[in-house]
Amino acid sequence: MAVTIAETRDIALCRRLRRIVFIEEQGVSEADELDDLDPVAIHLLAEEGAPLGSARLLVLGDTGKIGRVCVLAEARGRGIGAALIRAAVARFRDMGLARVILGAQVHALGFYEALGFEALGEVYDDAGIPHRDMVLRL
Repeated sequence: MAVTIAETRDIALCRRLRRIVFIEEQGVSEADELDDLDPVAIHLLAEEGAPLGSARLLVLGDTGKIGRVCVLAEARGRGIGAALIRAAVARFRDMGLARVILGAQVHALGFYEALGFEALGEVYDDAGIPHRDMVLRL
């Protein structure tokens, strides 16, 4: 069975995946993980018979923002994260946006650079994890 990436309106399912990865695995606080942006976001879900990962997309003027990208530990290393990012970029490109931004955990900079993103600015703390902003011009 192949992995599929599709939009979903099942915010609760995406939050369950994010809880496993961010809160349980990475130690992010629930207060840092949960916000009021989920209802206005586009959510992508990666599935292969069962949910494996998700990403959240926000539109900010002519800019698309990718956030809350997660893949369950047992599914990592199979290109699912890259497929989520490519799907998000394609969605934003189809919308005619000028650029895509994201805040990358520092350990994942190379992952995003391989997908065409460029690091900007200094390292900063987000929920106790070092991050750096990145951009992809469309």
